[in-house]
Amino acid sequence: MSEPTVKSPFADFEELLALLPLGSEQAVDEVRARDAQLTKPAGSLGELEKMVEHLARWQEKGKPTLNNPMVAIFAGNHGVTAQGVSAFPPEVTVQMVANFTNGGAAISQLCALHELNLRVFELALELPTGDFTQEAAMDDKTCAATLAYGMEAIAGKPDLLCIGEMGIGNTTSAAAVYAALFGRSGEDWVGRGTGVDDEGLARKANAVDRGLEIHKDHLKTPFDALARLGGREIAAMAGAIIAARHNKIPVIVDGFVATAAAAVVYAANPMALDHCIFAHQSAEAAHSGVLAKMGKKPLFDLGMRLGEGSGAAIAASIVKTALHVHNNMATFEEAAVAGKSQN
Repeated sequence: MSEPTVKSPFADFEELLALLPLGSEQAVDEVRARDAQLTKPAGSLGELEKMVEHLARWQEKGKPTLNNPMVAIFAGNHGVTAQGVSAFPPEVTVQMVANFTNGGAAISQLCALHELNLRVFELALELPTGDFTQEAAMDDKTCAATLAYGMEAIAGKPDLLCIGEMGIGNTTSAAAVYAALFGRSGEDWVGRGTGVDDEGLARKANAVDRGLEIHKDHLKTPFDALARLGGREIAAMAGAIIAARHNKIPVIVDGFVATAAAAVVYAANPMALDHCIFAHQSAEAAHSGVLAKMGKKPLFDLGMRLGEGSGAAIAASIVKTALHVHNNMATFEEAAVAGKSQN
């Protein structure tokens, strides 16, 4: 008798990514019908009009809502910090998590100002991932469990999910994931992150190259790359993206590290990010390249590289503005304004 086939820990996620809801074209049509009646030339609000259509499509509602927009920050620690890849020590991750919850961080202030719910998910901060230059960052079961944990981020039923992260060393892990998914060397993907000097930048590139070499025979799928080279917060964000798609929740992706989570999902199925808006182009030089590879256009470029969901929160404020204008502008009939001449 042949031995039974052992199911991969990632099989359920691969199945979810093969069976994706497509959103509602009818809901988009309803938004466009109202938009055509508003007191402005057609298309004159540009991307703001498309944002409302995006909400409608993925919420599957002709009257989209933003009653419960949420910023979810996923925090994890990384063993690769032992290679001198960060300007800050690993304990800063825990300290910044406390700062988020105490209201002292940039993201705390952005969420307070724009009335965004802020949730922070701590991912075994006392147990860093393995140093991927020496061993796998996570075994497959741990990675799969972390993906599943990230899916729980939508338990509060947000109508918009913004994903961000905190984790000293995670720009190195993100760069390694990009290199595994899209090729080229560490030098092509690493940036200064928290502000490393030239020597630190060289150590980051070297760490990525060593990780690629040691794991080269075990990078057959995007989830393999995530487990071997990524971080818990990257895995959790990927899980959140997948869960949001299946629960009709549009997503805003933050910067360089959050996009690494999206890249894993994209590599598994390029259609799986259609419900995502990419907030901004990070000051990390490689970010623009990966967005281009995935065919995604960021909303803005303000030279930001903070992480912690800061860019996503600013993008959410723009989306909230777009929906408010759509819902509250007068129609031509209501304002007694003549419509476009029919010649």
